[in-house]
Amino acid sequence: PETREQYPNKFIQRDDTERFYILNTLFNLPETYLLACLVDFFTNCPRYTSCETGFKDGDLFMSYRSMFQDVRDAVDWVHYKGSLKEKTVENLEKYVVKDGKLPLLLSRMKEVGKVFLATNSDYKYTDKIMTYLFDFPHGPKPGSSHRPWQSYFDLILVDARKPLFFGEGTVLRQVDTKTGKLKIGTYTGPLQHGIVYSGGSSDTVCDLLGAKGKDILYIGDHIFGDILKSKKRQGWRTFLVIPELAQELHVWTDKSALFEELQSLDIFLAELYKHLDSSSNERPDISSIQRRIKKVTHDMDMCYGMMGSLFRSGSRQTLFASQVMRYADLYAASFINLLYYPFSYLFRAAHVLMPHESTVEHTHVDINEMESPLATRNRTSVDFKDTDYKRHQLTRSISEIKPPNLFPLAPQEITHCHDEDDDEE
Repeated sequence: PETREQYPNKFIQRDDTERFYILNTLFNLPETYLLACLVDFFTNCPRYTSCETGFKDGDLFMSYRSMFQDVRDAVDWVHYKGSLKEKTVENLEKYVVKDGKLPLLLSRMKEVGKVFLATNSDYKYTDKIMTYLFDFPHGPKPGSSHRPWQSYFDLILVDARKPLFFGEGTVLRQVDTKTGKLKIGTYTGPLQHGIVYSGGSSDTVCDLLGAKGKDILYIGDHIFGDILKSKKRQGWRTFLVIPELAQELHVWTDKSALFEELQSLDIFLAELYKHLDSSSNERPDISSIQRRIKKVTHDMDMCYGMMGSLFRSGSRQTLFASQVMRYADLYAASFINLLYYPFSYLFRAAHVLMPHESTVEHTHVDINEMESPLATRNRTSVDFKDTDYKRHQLTRSISEIKPPNLFPLAPQEITHCHDEDDDEE
């Protein structure tokens, strides 16, 4: 009811960045929870009076906008200047997920190509995190000697400042790995093994690795700062890591009966209108079906928890889901999944049907060459020789004009190759 009152048309301007803030990653969950706690606190505090845009306490007014901005600024301060990284380093086992297959995957990738690391963190923090991730008594395989984490990469960039990194970037400098400080001057030389760089840009990566945009598969976990920007500005191949995907798949399989029921309801709804057209005065009673669809959709949403599904809002895709479909060439709960595919594997998306294709079967329609090329409303086979159909005015006008090459011949050889990367250059 509150949503309907504020948005009676149930429509918002997606580009209205003054009023809407997109929560892109797991990093946003703590601040979302904090903001919810603040709103709940002031709502239930007897000192404050709730109004349409905030809270009042006598002559003092606090808007929802200012509350959000304060939380946003506080989170940024903790992240960039506070003790967040210090607390993380103090308890790496709690905050950092370690996978014993990581060294093996990166070593195999390095054998067939080049591997680079680009992070917004400084070198000291990066070194501690990466040292922990590769802290195994062996190397890539059990029995092999331990290797420092730097040896798994051809290029290491810290202080990348993404998403600026995918545009103009920053000055490329060398890092003194002993002190973590930056060396004076801009680095202009070739790629050197064992050297850690600071700053740079996506163009720098291409130049140092000798690669074009489409040669790079970029793996990141931020739909905007990693995937969207690298795809739109550089044309890189993209792999989005979505940790929440594991839970989404669990709900999808565990609650499959709900999804099947929703499909059945859609079919039943369509059946009620099957034999009706614009001349029909009959109006089927669909209220019970609508109520059931609403109930099943709500049950589906509740299966995903308090925040709902990351990919679905009812039966529709979320904004995040549409961005994933558009900008991520691959996505998974973990990039470790690549370990189970040969590096020559050709990833191809399943053929996606548009609504007009998914609702119409491939049935044969016999059309006389002299008849109109306009399609009929029927979705079954029709033999026009045995029918009494009459040409309407539009059909007669087309026949009278007799345009040349009404049905042009299709090209007899390949004239265009779709860029799906299944061709060998």
